[in-house]
Parts: sequence; C-alpha cells; structure tokens
Amino acid sequence: MNAALDTDVAISTIAGVIGDPSRARMLVSLLDGHARTGTELAVMAGVGASTASAHLRRLETAGLIVVCRQGKHRYYSLSGADVAGLLERMSALAGTRREAFVSKAPEHLRLARTCYDHLAGSVGVALRERFTALGWLAIQSGACDESYEVSPNGVSAFTALGIDLAAARALRRRFAFGCLDWTERRYHLGGSLGSALLALACKRKWVVPHLDSRALRVTELGRREMLSRLGVPTS
Repeated sequence: MNAALDTDVAISTIAGVIGDPSRARMLVSLLDGHARTGTELAVMAGVGASTASAHLRRLETAGLIVVCRQGKHRYYSLSGADVAGLLERMSALAGTRREAFVSKAPEHLRLARTCYDHLAGSVGVALRERFTALGWLAIQSGACDESYEVSPNGVSAFTALGIDLAAARALRRRFAFGCLDWTERRYHLGGSLGSALLALACKRKWVVPHLDSRALRVTELGRREMLSRLGVPTS
C-alpha cells in the first residue's frame, strides 16, 4: 500500500510540473532534440527571464530536463528518451503540432566552421550522427556529458580513412566527446578524435578555411567524398 501511495504521489508531482502551460511549452519545444537557452525558452513560453528561470529550476529538479554549461552559455535539453516519449504521447493525445527549430546564425557559419580545433556546423553534426549510426562510435555516458569510445568496426573504419587513433589517444586531452553545437544545438565530435577528423578534412581538401573567419567552405571534392565514403550529404 505504501509503495502504491508513493507511486501515486510521484505521478501527481510529475503531472503537476508538466501541467503548467509555460513549462509544458518549454518541454514541447525541446522535443526536436535541439538544446535551447533560457532566453529562447522564455520567449517560447511567453514569460519573463526570472519566471523562466523558476520554471527551468522546477523542470530540472523534477528530472525532466538537464542543463549543459558551455563557456558562458547554459543550454537546456530533455533528460532522456523516456521524457521525450511521454511528451510525444501527450502531444498526440492533445492533437498539437510543434514548430521546427530554425537557427538564426549566418548560413556560412551554419554549414561548416571550426570550434577550437574540431569540425562544427551542420556538417560536423551530420558526421558525428553518422559515426554513431554506423556503430563506429559508442556513446559512453549521459545526456549532458556525452563521451564516446571507438568500436572494433570503428577502429578499422577510422584507420581506413587515414586517422591515427593511437596518436589521438596519446594526446593529453579527452579523446572523444559530444560538443554541443552553437548553431545546430546538437552534438558534433570534440576531443582529440574530433581534432584528427578536422585535420583529415583539411588535408584532403574536403573543407577550406575562409580568410578572417572560423567558417569552412565545403569543396566539391569534399561533398563527393563525404557522400560516397560516409553517406553524409552536405548540401
């Protein structure tokens, strides 16, 4: 009986947190998998900054969202697939549709650019997602601090591409982790493996740096190679 009561209380607590319209709007806006700032979520919920902060604390305390701190920014995302599944089912029952995420960043920065010494932008995000889909990278940790290990198939594949995994591992830095992309709000590949990938892309002239900018131009050779070798379209 006590266990049943505890379950009832837990369900009603979660329902109460989700039940506020402003918090519900914030949660639904995160269903597309893109992380968002508190300012963006405040605008979507139609509330002020201080009210949004209070709502976000409630959602985080309830375990519905996680916050990633990257530099001076804080990005919020759903805490996992269970929360996303629950919200999807509730949205279906409610008969609602959500707006797609639209980045306001300049197009030349969105496509490809450097992030420290690794490849960012939609190309970088697409490559990381492709590597995990192919099973070359295995996700090792949670929603907000994603790190990767290279699978046996990945060792062969990255080596065939021309990436020296042993050299990347020998560096005094994290080997492979998810770096939250500024424009796409999804992860691109960071760490020494991400650096090796960017070095490879530059060496093979898949991308060429712009003058006086972090932007990278994807060459025609790069488009062909990334599509034929990796199955990643870049346009």
